[in-house]
Amino acid sequence: MAKLHVKKGDLVQVIAGKDKGAKGRVILARPSDQRVVVEGVNMIKKHAKETHQGPRGAKTGGVQTMEAPIHVSNVKKLKDDKPAKDEKPAKKADEADKSGEDN
Repeated sequence: MAKLHVKKGDLVQVIAGKDKGAKGRVILARPSDQRVVVEGVNMIKKHAKETHQGPRGAKTGGVQTMEAPIHVSNVKKLKDDKPAKDEKPAKKADEADKSGEDN
């Protein structure tokens, strides 16, 4: 099984295909067939037939809009806009260098 460069929850941008330029979060990653499902990208319409199967009786039919998987090579990982928890502020030594003083 190959390893993907993105995982569930990552922010990605589509770089090829009909939705080029679209951004969204990864909903599902399928490493076995190198595909990912991205929120709001590659939307398809799926027709469901009304059935009377199941424990509670009838299931309603109709047209559902859902995301289809796209190949992982068509997306690139973006940096999240929120800073990480372990990010530290700039050191005071940098400010001393600007003033010309030695430490």
